[in-house]
Amino acid sequence: MSQGPKISFIGAGSARWTSRILVDIFMNKDLHNAEIWLMDIDDRRLNIIDTLARRLVNELKLPIKVYATKDRRKAIKDADFVISTALPKGYTYYETMRDISEKYGYYRGINSVEWNMVADYHTIWGYYLFKLHLDIARDIEELAPNAWFFIVSNPVLELTTMIARETKVKVAGICHGFLGFRAAIEVLAMRLSKQMLGKDITSYCAAHMPECYDYMAKVIDFSDIEIEMKGLNHDIWLTRFRYKGEDTYKYIDEWIKEDAEKYWSVWREYTTNPWNLDLCPAAIDMYRTYGLLPIGDTVRGGTWKYHWDLKTKQYWYGQYGEPDSEIGCAIRIQIVRRNIEEMANIAFNMSTPVSQRISLKPSGEVIVSLIDSIYNDKHTESYEINVPRIGSVKAPIYVNVLNNGSVPGIPDNVAVETHVRVDGKGIHPIQTSGLPSKVFKYAILPRIMRLEWALEANLKGGRDTLVEWLIVDVRTNSMKQVNDVIDAILSMPGNEEIAKHFS
Repeated sequence: MSQGPKISFIGAGSARWTSRILVDIFMNKDLHNAEIWLMDIDDRRLNIIDTLARRLVNELKLPIKVYATKDRRKAIKDADFVISTALPKGYTYYETMRDISEKYGYYRGINSVEWNMVADYHTIWGYYLFKLHLDIARDIEELAPNAWFFIVSNPVLELTTMIARETKVKVAGICHGFLGFRAAIEVLAMRLSKQMLGKDITSYCAAHMPECYDYMAKVIDFSDIEIEMKGLNHDIWLTRFRYKGEDTYKYIDEWIKEDAEKYWSVWREYTTNPWNLDLCPAAIDMYRTYGLLPIGDTVRGGTWKYHWDLKTKQYWYGQYGEPDSEIGCAIRIQIVRRNIEEMANIAFNMSTPVSQRISLKPSGEVIVSLIDSIYNDKHTESYEINVPRIGSVKAPIYVNVLNNGSVPGIPDNVAVETHVRVDGKGIHPIQTSGLPSKVFKYAILPRIMRLEWALEANLKGGRDTLVEWLIVDVRTNSMKQVNDVIDAILSMPGNEEIAKHFS
């Protein structure tokens, strides 16, 4: 077998996520003989993922080589694919800036603004994130000019747009939030179960989501579903939903009228997952307001209407107030820390094979399908995902790439999240129609404005860019408040470079 691709992970110490992608690579025979390069600046995290990867390769007897390094340029040199999950300074750094912001009246931080409430979507205060990814792209230009750069790190919209504008690198932003379209299929299953089986499974699905898929398999032929979504990362909308040629938005309308309140009453009591938001009250209210169902992380934005305080968040998103609330963020950080220890235990416990402790099924992430299609010149518009209790089904491939006319109305030099076709020549957005006027004017345009502000601030600097960001913030009530919070954040230990940038 000929030499396979060189695939480099920057920030590979995100061990749980990286391990899932490695399994996807290892289970794909057409990517065997690959070189896997794992790069991270954290010795312990790098050791965890390196040990885990090498053990898996040995247990599965794969013709794949694994290398670990703290040298980014060495990892990138001659790579075919570079994947970044890097978060410079880590979660606690951003949580400290959030805490400082709240002392000056900016609930959930100065980074939280209309249509960007996601706690790990670091835009205006993401200077180190922006700088790192631009540095990675410059390394790719010099050391691996033919490589594809896949950005998983948030903010996907800003980073993908910046790299595409500022460099010659082939770049795509990757986010699995588009898989939230499964919520529409869940509604379809609940409605069809009533019609075909005479069984109301609304409460059951609200309390037992995995088991609910059993009913989906009974009443839905997944090959007859047509899905189209489009928009911006974390601002993407279900623009087409058909089943057996019929517009199935009507089932969503029926479900809202007859079953939504019953669903929510059970969901509020039983849900244990702050991310279980696809059919929450905020999602349905956004559908009523904008005319399309928000997909995935889109529901975590939606203006301050849903985010004034914790009580407001809990009304719209359930008992945890969604993953970006005070409660949700604490859970998220706890999960990250627990995942590190869990992966360390799996990697270093030599008494049990790694292959017996982690799933060897497809992760549901799209990256390896992109790599396989590009490297092996496979023409594809969909990939296999494993649906619990149903098995493998086809999902359309959605990534973030420069628009270049694929979604009318959005500037060509802004990255859109849209359906793509992939082959040996690259990633090609599939031409679609424009978005409805209300979604475009009230959701997409405000998000593009914030994109441009964040890029200007992080690329050009200057204190005025922070002032302009805050002067229109609904939480601002004086110039003193603006200047005080900027001074406090810039004087924070570890922010010496960012303070100089914004001087």
